[in-house]
Amino acid sequence: MSLDSAEASPSSSRDWFFPSPSFIHSTSNSPQSPNYPRKFSTIPRHSRSSHTDWKPPKTSTFRSVSSSGSAAYGDPKYGRVRRRIELRRREKMAKQEKEDPVLEQKRDVSKAVSGVKTAIGEMGIRDFGQRVKIRWQMASYIAILITAFGSLVHKNFSLHNQVIDLQDQISTMNIRLQACNTSDTFDTISILQEGNHANSEGMGPRLVSVSISFGGMLIFAMMLGLVSDAISEKLDSLRKGRSEVVEQNHTLILGWSDKLGSLLNQLVIANESLGGGIVVVMAERDKEEMELDIAKMEFDFRGTSVICRSGSPLILADLKKVSVSKARAIVVLADDGNADQSDARALRTVLSLTGVKEGLRGHIVVELSDLDNEVLVKLVGGELVETVVAHDVIGRLMIQCARQPGLAQIWEDILGFENCEFYIKRWPQLDGMQFEDVLISFPDAIPCGVKVASRGGKIILNPEDSYVLQGGDEVLVIAEDDDTYAPGALPMVWRGSLAGDFIVPKLTEKILLCGWRRDMEDMIMVLDAFLAPGSELWMFNEVVESERERKLIDGGLDLSRLVNITLVHREGNAVIRRHLESLPLESFDSILILADESVEDSAIQADSRSLATLLLIRDIQAKRLPYREAMVTRGQRGSFSRGSWIGEMQQASDRSVIISEILDPRTKNLLSMSKISDYVLSNELVSMALAMVAEDRQINDVLEELFAEEGNELHIRLAELYLHEGEEMSFYEIILRARQKREIVIGYRLENAERAVINPPNKNKRRRWSVKDVFVVITEKE
Repeated sequence: MSLDSAEASPSSSRDWFFPSPSFIHSTSNSPQSPNYPRKFSTIPRHSRSSHTDWKPPKTSTFRSVSSSGSAAYGDPKYGRVRRRIELRRREKMAKQEKEDPVLEQKRDVSKAVSGVKTAIGEMGIRDFGQRVKIRWQMASYIAILITAFGSLVHKNFSLHNQVIDLQDQISTMNIRLQACNTSDTFDTISILQEGNHANSEGMGPRLVSVSISFGGMLIFAMMLGLVSDAISEKLDSLRKGRSEVVEQNHTLILGWSDKLGSLLNQLVIANESLGGGIVVVMAERDKEEMELDIAKMEFDFRGTSVICRSGSPLILADLKKVSVSKARAIVVLADDGNADQSDARALRTVLSLTGVKEGLRGHIVVELSDLDNEVLVKLVGGELVETVVAHDVIGRLMIQCARQPGLAQIWEDILGFENCEFYIKRWPQLDGMQFEDVLISFPDAIPCGVKVASRGGKIILNPEDSYVLQGGDEVLVIAEDDDTYAPGALPMVWRGSLAGDFIVPKLTEKILLCGWRRDMEDMIMVLDAFLAPGSELWMFNEVVESERERKLIDGGLDLSRLVNITLVHREGNAVIRRHLESLPLESFDSILILADESVEDSAIQADSRSLATLLLIRDIQAKRLPYREAMVTRGQRGSFSRGSWIGEMQQASDRSVIISEILDPRTKNLLSMSKISDYVLSNELVSMALAMVAEDRQINDVLEELFAEEGNELHIRLAELYLHEGEEMSFYEIILRARQKREIVIGYRLENAERAVINPPNKNKRRRWSVKDVFVVITEKE
């Protein structure tokens, strides 16, 4: 198209310039590009300032134009064309303003419509904004919660790190405090500082730190649990008696039996002068049960401590636990039950004791049930062992007490520590003195023998008056305690002469044995040695006669060698009245009621049987006595009402001696109250003997001689053998008179007294005596 044609028709649409697509796409979008589109106007520059009401038309903005088009459009020669186009446009606009007002109404309507649309759009925008606002609020709340939770977690980690820091600081300070006395203090602190992980930063290191902390707490909890278990186990060990005894110079008792109570009582009394001692008891029982049973025992411990431990004496570890090598005496108790099994266990215990590597400081006192096992135990134990055969001791005591009524009480006083007992001690000031003068040299004791040093320490009981004490000799005395006597100045004592012929006639006796003991053959041999020729021994039990002879022969008894006694066999049950009535009970001088072998395992059952037999025998005797003699005796005693059953049995008791073997102390009290039997309490007497030998093993030799068939024995003598009726004498004078027959007077019993007095005080004081009084002496067996 030419330029002239363009000017001729300015209103034609062909006068407008439209860039080509190549022009548009050839421009660059970058603002830094030199072809960046610029706004331009169709009004010439020189006419803009002259038209004040001119408004720039809406023109299209192109991003870019080609360099050729731009140059042509800005050329001055096109200015006239532009002015014509602009003029034509204004005219058109003015024409439109003069048109009908309908156009204005249309505009108003159009504006209203557009306003409505705008309102509707604004409402939609507002709802959309409201929803967006709610969503933003929810998102903000969630963000706040996440932030708070994160801050709490962070704070928790921070506090945990602070706790770890404090723990590390405490640990560091403790180790520093412990390392103050060592030479490597700084090295220890540096090692601790290198191992600190509380200052870790970052999520990974913190997780590692937390893991390490939890692991440390877990290990600490495990260690705390182990320590707690160890403490609990230790307390349980202490409670059950499995801990070690740290005592020394104590008395150790191995085993548990009915004799333990009496044994502890005697040891407590023996240790009273020392302010108390230590007694350790070990048995195969629970410690709490043993302590409970000991607490029920009715006696005062007087400063002595009793320690219980649970264990077996056959195990060396258990023996070490009770400090067996440091004990001054070890007592092995026989088990309740079968005698053979008990002795076999005692033998194994002695073997175990001899196997202690550390050796034994003290001696061993073993209680046995059968005399035949004594040799074997001594063979195993050697010089460390002292044996006390319970059955043999009781059997011999029963025989002595049956022949001499009242002797049981004497033995209780001598064997027990409550009154007077045997002591051996050296007194150098007595060297060169004759035994006759030694007898009256102790105001508070009675000498009974001498331990001769020149004969290997052998104890001579009741030596000759002419024996002179040599250097190293020790004196055996009967005294209240080992620190209550000492030799004094030799008093002036008038010897005098015996009142009459000192001949004690030996009469025949008739003795009844009710029951069967396992050591029956030993009792028969002892009775044959003690009794006069022509005496009778009746045996009444449930064992058939042929079986009896076999048992006696198996026990070592030769019936053909019995010289002084004749055996009379009767078969029957001792608790059945009609069986007892078949016996001449009123004709016996002594009746011995034995704990039958069939019930010896149970003390209560054996005592019940013995008590029933005693009551039946006394009742039968009382009914067979003449009425006149019974009335006279009841009038003299007056303890019970006339004609009472107990009174009749007491009167029958005066006619014959009944010795009952009693095992339970509670049965003893019943017999003591009724006074119908001169009893023997076997458990208590054996316990006394065990305690005495445990305190001083030398006393066992004295007891063995006093119990044996030969040598010396305790005897009860009538006062008429030493003095006249109403004669006034001191106890020292009676001692010297008795020495004319080589007897040692150790006590007396007045006519109306119930108990004898052993080692009386004020021995040099004169008093008036009666021929009905009796004296207790140590004399040679007749």
